[in-house]
Amino acid sequence: MGVDRSDQTTALGQEQAASGIEGLDSILRGGFSREEMHLIQGTSGTGKTTLALQFLLAGAAAGESGLYITLAQSKRGLEAIARSHGWSLEGVTVHDPSPDDMAEHLVSDQTVLRTADVELGELTRQLRDVIEQTQPRRVVFDSVGVIGLLAGSPSRYHREIVVLRQFLVDRGCTALFLGEWPTETALKRPVSSEFHSLAGSVVQMEHTAPDYGEVRRRLRVIKVRGVAFRGGYHDFRIRTGGLEIYPRQEVRHGETYGDFRHIRSGIESLDQLLGGGLEQGTACLFIGPSGSGKSTLAALYATAAAQGGDAATIFLFEERPETFKARSTGVGIDLQPQLDSGRLTLVQLDSTDISPGEFAHRVRAAVDGAHARVIVIDSLTGYFNAMGNISSLSVQMHEMLNYLSGSGVLTLLVVTQEGFMSVGEVPNVDVSYLSDSILALRFFEAEGRIRRCVAAIKKRRGEHETTLRELFIGPEGVSVGEAPLRQFHHILSGIPELIDPGQGWRSSQDVPRGGEGGRGG
Repeated sequence: MGVDRSDQTTALGQEQAASGIEGLDSILRGGFSREEMHLIQGTSGTGKTTLALQFLLAGAAAGESGLYITLAQSKRGLEAIARSHGWSLEGVTVHDPSPDDMAEHLVSDQTVLRTADVELGELTRQLRDVIEQTQPRRVVFDSVGVIGLLAGSPSRYHREIVVLRQFLVDRGCTALFLGEWPTETALKRPVSSEFHSLAGSVVQMEHTAPDYGEVRRRLRVIKVRGVAFRGGYHDFRIRTGGLEIYPRQEVRHGETYGDFRHIRSGIESLDQLLGGGLEQGTACLFIGPSGSGKSTLAALYATAAAQGGDAATIFLFEERPETFKARSTGVGIDLQPQLDSGRLTLVQLDSTDISPGEFAHRVRAAVDGAHARVIVIDSLTGYFNAMGNISSLSVQMHEMLNYLSGSGVLTLLVVTQEGFMSVGEVPNVDVSYLSDSILALRFFEAEGRIRRCVAAIKKRRGEHETTLRELFIGPEGVSVGEAPLRQFHHILSGIPELIDPGQGWRSSQDVPRGGEGGRGG
């Protein structure tokens, strides 16, 4: 449920009440301002009620009495929601204004006022009475739409909210008001809009249903008075146990990593291509067609790092961990000892289920919690599919890579190019400019065989070779030709030509047994 942070204050000197949700408190810089009114707005099903219950239960855990005033659903319905999360509402008073009581008062009142005016007056009387009786520190009102319906006019609605706000503040209450957004009432405008100028903070919750996959949920803090909160959209999930919110990664200004220690693959000729290996605090793109060996080389570097004592995490979007382990073992890369030691971790992700914010949260947990020094994303194509909105991918990746670089992490990005033999294109988005190094893998045909080659296309830090070398992947392991492929040109096109056809050509080493059907990645 989170830890109460009542000792935290805003820039205006107000104490803050923890929401009970760690991610939301991080976004709000501590929680909701105490003795203030706050608005939680969103359409039905976005998680407003769950958030409100977590807020009250966090207060109850800290010894603060809570009151939930519900006009949108019954007390029994709220208790069912709480049970679904494994919660008890002990310490929280639930007030469900009785329609019978309201009707009795309406009949007894002899008045020429409009029925709506009398109903609103009776409602506010009940609210004040129950607050006076229970003396709560935290209050939830669900929902403000009812007041808007009964008020009938914007001016009356605004006046009622101002009076209610002052009543709550005078009694030391921190109140969350839940509102439908966008929902129009008799006011011909979203009822929540009147709150924006009065509320200490406004949180907007949203959900969207993709053509395939799970519903995606996100929230945005529109305002927090006196607090430099985290702006933008933040993904979240509703799990058993409450909301799990993934704050958007903040850009670290002025924080750089300066060690740049090399991590070597263990294959000398491959490391020579890259000027000695890959440095921590940088990102390398492994790019090539399917089966060319991208995942295999990434696994090679991750395993070598783990063998050297560094923790490494491989995020798999397209393979099960069992398949990845079996395929790696088949080409001489034994992951099991490093998995058993805890220095290597395989994490399977489903691009139809995970949101970009949750993925970034998983990456941060691997770095900050498990102290991973190597992160592999296999593949970035799967990450593209998780994005949904491709236009924001570059910004998201830039934020993540900045964080990883500043943390001294070597990031290995696997990207599948379209096509089989040709250079092809990276699907949807070009991320090459975000990478410090690029290792390109290709197929080419020679002597009636499909062969592989590898080349370092780019390296920002230090020198690298500009030659192409043959890449061998088979049961005996992974190796790279000692001699560059100088006899050919147009290799990257997939249809190489011998520079001197009369001289002929022979591979720089014998193809490993089974190499004609050797496995890539």
